[in-house]
Amino acid sequence: MSDWSVPELDREQRTLLCLDGLSVGDALGERFFGPQAEAVLRIAARELPPRPWRYTDDTEMAISMVEVLFERGELDPDLLAQRFARRLDLSRGYGRGAHELLQSYRRGVSWRVGAQGMFGGSGSYGNGAAMRVAPLGAFFADDLDTVVEQAALSARVTHAHMEGVAGAIAVALAAAVAYGQSVTGELSGADLFESVLARTPGCLTRERIQEASCLALATSVDEASRRLGSGQGVSSQDTVPFVLWCAAHNLADYERAFWHTVSGLGDRDTTCAMVGGIVALSSRSVPKGWLAAREPLPTPARVT
Repeated sequence: MSDWSVPELDREQRTLLCLDGLSVGDALGERFFGPQAEAVLRIAARELPPRPWRYTDDTEMAISMVEVLFERGELDPDLLAQRFARRLDLSRGYGRGAHELLQSYRRGVSWRVGAQGMFGGSGSYGNGAAMRVAPLGAFFADDLDTVVEQAALSARVTHAHMEGVAGAIAVALAAAVAYGQSVTGELSGADLFESVLARTPGCLTRERIQEASCLALATSVDEASRRLGSGQGVSSQDTVPFVLWCAAHNLADYERAFWHTVSGLGDRDTTCAMVGGIVALSSRSVPKGWLAAREPLPTPARVT
């Protein structure tokens, strides 16, 4: 609980704040891959890597989403699929499945066909839809029903499986609620979980978010990661619950949220991207030195 509140931001301001938080978490989290023993020591020492910090596909896809929102004022899935395909850059760390899917979009395959055809027709339940979606939650933060609708639509461009869709909905809701809590000054992890669970569709991802919400405050990051996963399987269900647990316990402090999250190891660029996007909105801050170290982002066009 906090006793402070801050002025409201317009939707472009809060979306860009969220994008900064997401991209810094992504770029910095990426720098803690490598030999695990070395990474653990560097994290324990709070050792920042040399700059610049290059962002990954998490940020690149989030930039495309922000561009579409700013240009259209809503999520246009056809345009989003085009932007994802146009911006595809394998040096950013896209997985094989995403690479093949986005290459098919370049060849003219519809996202309605391509996404549904993944994994033998079941669609992907990976964490890729959730990793990029926090700015959408910021954009529509004044209407949680719209957050759900638009997040689901954004996910289906690449992730047709319900788990992938649910993960995107949950993270977008968390971002929207985190922003709303910053305005009222009532920062509450319990309330964040309650709002997310109230609107996330029933599936394993939601069940594990429920489990995350019940973990005792004294639970260690190692224990939370062991019980919830921290993206080791690169799935929605083993990533999003841990992300929400980390964010809910660090809503007022971006730096602490980052170190808390990255110490869970796992898919650390992606978990830190999600937490960074959420907590930037609740804390209303991203460390200036960290922003300066992150590779510059292109400036999305404003809504006309």
